[in-house]
Amino acid sequence: MTIEQIVKKVQENDPSADTNLLMLAYEFADKAHLGQVRKSGEPYIQHSLYTAFLLAQMKADLDTVIAGILHDVPEDTERTLEDVYKNFGDDIGFLVEGITKLSKIKYRGVERYKESLRKMFIAMAKDLRVILIKFCDRLHNLRTLDAQPRNKQIRIALESMEIYAPIAGLLGVWRLKWQMEDICFKYLQPEDYKKIEYKYEIEKKAEQNQYLQKIKNSLGQKLKDAGISYLIEGRFKHLYSIYKKMQNKDKQFDEIYDVFGLRVIVPTISDCYRTLGVIHENWKPKPDRIKDYIAVPKPNGYQSLHTTVFTPGGKATEFQIRTMEMHEESMYGIAAHWHYKQRNKSTAERQPAWIKEILNIQKNAENTNEFISQIKLNVFQNRIFVFSPEGDVFDLIEGSTPIDFAYAVHTEIGNKASGALVNNKMATLDCELKNGDMVQIILDKHRKSPNRNWLKFVKTSRAKEKIKQLTKTSSTFEQIKKMLPGMKK
Repeated sequence: MTIEQIVKKVQENDPSADTNLLMLAYEFADKAHLGQVRKSGEPYIQHSLYTAFLLAQMKADLDTVIAGILHDVPEDTERTLEDVYKNFGDDIGFLVEGITKLSKIKYRGVERYKESLRKMFIAMAKDLRVILIKFCDRLHNLRTLDAQPRNKQIRIALESMEIYAPIAGLLGVWRLKWQMEDICFKYLQPEDYKKIEYKYEIEKKAEQNQYLQKIKNSLGQKLKDAGISYLIEGRFKHLYSIYKKMQNKDKQFDEIYDVFGLRVIVPTISDCYRTLGVIHENWKPKPDRIKDYIAVPKPNGYQSLHTTVFTPGGKATEFQIRTMEMHEESMYGIAAHWHYKQRNKSTAERQPAWIKEILNIQKNAENTNEFISQIKLNVFQNRIFVFSPEGDVFDLIEGSTPIDFAYAVHTEIGNKASGALVNNKMATLDCELKNGDMVQIILDKHRKSPNRNWLKFVKTSRAKEKIKQLTKTSSTFEQIKKMLPGMKK
């Protein structure tokens, strides 16, 4: 890897970027790491350059790419954090400081890791760019894991699988998540990895490439006839996701039908819907497998149209249809989203809603254990979208109930909830909501406070926090009433 490759990538992303500062950072880091060699035998500066190049690929801003080059300087060389601040300013200094703090976290099993995890979430909440640098640093370390002893390979792979991969998914940085998971899978379960790799590469991929080429040719002609510019590429599931699907659904490799699919990239949103029409006009769709993530994006910002159709021979084939901007955001998540849509906003303005959720959980958690369990329950779980009768969209965790929805709308709606209509039908307050449900809360204006029994079934931290807070206040007031004679009535 060379600094010229990084400069070229940065200029592609932003022609106005100050690449002189990038060159200065390289010279500074190269001098600081002079003579240092990694276990793989390559000069240490190569790791810094690979980290920076991965960040540039993700369309991270210039300060983040520079921090990627400098990220190991304070910890592994004689140059200090003060030197970084002095030479490169507060923004880059802050990012390098964040990475330096995170690098001190060592995995020692889940129990001893909890306090370190808390620190990591707080670092994320301050500035997500710190965690993006950490991802790229970690991915390059995983790619060179062969040089490490077996016990270290397992420790690093476990930490990456349990901590970094889920956060990458949460941020929508799928390309890094998939790569991390596949490398970790290779070291943690080598036998399973080899079996699936053989079936995938030898038995399936060659056969499917031929089949996909036929479909690409057929669809390409139809899109050309419709006057739609397009790029069609094959999409293969990564190995670890195939393995997980086999385990979760108790299926053999040959029974997993969505191992491959096609991705169609078109110029505009309007072209996305026209392309969906062309596909459905020519092949019969599977009705329960049509998803519109353009009109209703996923919580991490992911946008695309998905449809599964029966192509010649009765094969079920999944198509993903999106614009190039959506495609880059789907690969690189929040970094690409910032590049396209939020470049001129402050860091605080750019943080996604779930980051605020982390800060809120941290503020209200009684101890570290509660903080970590709440994070896992409220942030790492799958999300669903639920609609109000007015068409407003609310993002909740899977398994949420009408009471969770009510508190997501407004505290007073939750406090006075007495019933619910789900898709215009009466439903119990503890029923489990599904993706796309329309929910209307029936209010009791005379209700003073929520029912403490709701704590038995609510899922979101906001609902739990409000119910505890308000029922505690209510019971304290009742006790005071009993103690004061004039208030007994």
